[in-house]
Amino acid sequence: MAQRPHWLFGDQLGPHFAAAPDPAAGGSAAGPDPDAPLVMIEALSVLRRRRFHRAKAHLVLSAMRHRAAELGDRVRYVQADTYREGLRKAVGDAEVTVCHPTSRRALGLVESLPQVRVLPDRGFLVPHADFAAWADRGGRRLLLEDFYRWVRQSHDLLMDADRPVGGRWNLDADNREPPPRGRAVLGVPAPWEPAEDAVDEEVRRDLDRWERAGEVRFVGRDGPRRFAATRSEALAALEHFAEHRLPSFGRWEDAVLAADPVMSHSLLSAPLNLGLLHPAEVVGRAERALHDGTAPLNSVEGFVRQVAGWREYVWHLYWHFGEDYRGRNELGHGAPLPQWFLDLDADAVGARCLSTVLAQVRDTGWTHHIPRLMVLGSLALQRGWDPAAVTDWFHRCFVDGYDWVMLPNVVGMSQYADGGLMTTKPYTSGGAYINRMSDLCRPCPYRPQERTGERACPYTAGYWAFLHRHRERLARNHRTARAVHGLDRLADLPELLDAEARRGDAAP
Repeated sequence: MAQRPHWLFGDQLGPHFAAAPDPAAGGSAAGPDPDAPLVMIEALSVLRRRRFHRAKAHLVLSAMRHRAAELGDRVRYVQADTYREGLRKAVGDAEVTVCHPTSRRALGLVESLPQVRVLPDRGFLVPHADFAAWADRGGRRLLLEDFYRWVRQSHDLLMDADRPVGGRWNLDADNREPPPRGRAVLGVPAPWEPAEDAVDEEVRRDLDRWERAGEVRFVGRDGPRRFAATRSEALAALEHFAEHRLPSFGRWEDAVLAADPVMSHSLLSAPLNLGLLHPAEVVGRAERALHDGTAPLNSVEGFVRQVAGWREYVWHLYWHFGEDYRGRNELGHGAPLPQWFLDLDADAVGARCLSTVLAQVRDTGWTHHIPRLMVLGSLALQRGWDPAAVTDWFHRCFVDGYDWVMLPNVVGMSQYADGGLMTTKPYTSGGAYINRMSDLCRPCPYRPQERTGERACPYTAGYWAFLHRHRERLARNHRTARAVHGLDRLADLPELLDAEARRGDAAP
């Protein structure tokens, strides 16, 4: 009897998606036949639907075509208009298996096809059933810190018997230092970089051709590829990070330098989200650095918390909250995103922090978590932009952005559109925070301490305008009540609100 083919989506490119044992389940979870023929489908309709960042389109297609070249005769690689058409070309009406996709849209597609059998997901540490059992115990609130400790214990990560290594679960307080004074760059070894090849050249030619024909439209620039697109590249990037950059990661994890956008960050989110790496091997390598004495505990714990804590947490909340979560808008924000923001037009922006970060997104499709949250997301929250449109923008414009990644991160963490299901307060601030944690305020035509006048910082003014707009709600929140009461001390509040109203959606 012929083996049933197995379908690989474009974010299921690691060996664990095409082999029987599941590394996250000790080999016990159902999987494809170990020698089953494989199917990969490149559907142009995905790029037609939305205006993706050109570097993101390049990375995904490069990774898919590289994987197909590695698999050789074992894979049938089909280019088609849609996934349905591609599946018909590849296998006709034959039955296929597929690992649980990472988006609700893709899951709905495969579940609508009677010939497709959906297997458990791979690429994550915690199976869906285990998360459901944890979440249902005692009607608990789904706090990240509780989840993170449970993952650490259940996967024996950074544990000393039943206690956390070093005696503390969370070393976040040690990882909030501002950038070192007087330095334009952090001075650590540069991140690992790939070398483009003939596959990348082919992808770029196809993107050019489709764009000239008017079939697709992109945003951003497609310079040399910066992120791993193959398994061997991803392993090299992981090893380079663990050896050269992890030691300094924790201390300046939240700091920002204009001339050093990567600092000590790993750049592993893109290959992780393409499925080229499994999180178990990523956190395992970090843990080994601690045991070898090559990286300090605060750096290792901070990195493990990102991968085994936050990444897993976001993945499961995406499914746990349900499809209705996409439309949550508890603050009633509905302003459209302005064209300069949609176009990544950093040159239209005078505020140095926003101009710098928007240029990083334009040029690379990436910036680290603090600029995402406290520059880009904070601006959207202060301006009252539609959270669904903000979610879509982050999804399209970041190389590591997928529906499961951005929906909880933006709706919950960044825009507070879920009213506090994920976080206890909105994450926004005035210019003082940006000034403290970065060098982005120097030089700038605005001053972070000024609320009104020609030099008023748009983040400082926007922060107070946001608090005023939602005064009643935020006064009831113990984490924001004190800031709201501060509105009563602002003699210039009417002037500030008038200036913000006149600013409209103009670039600051």
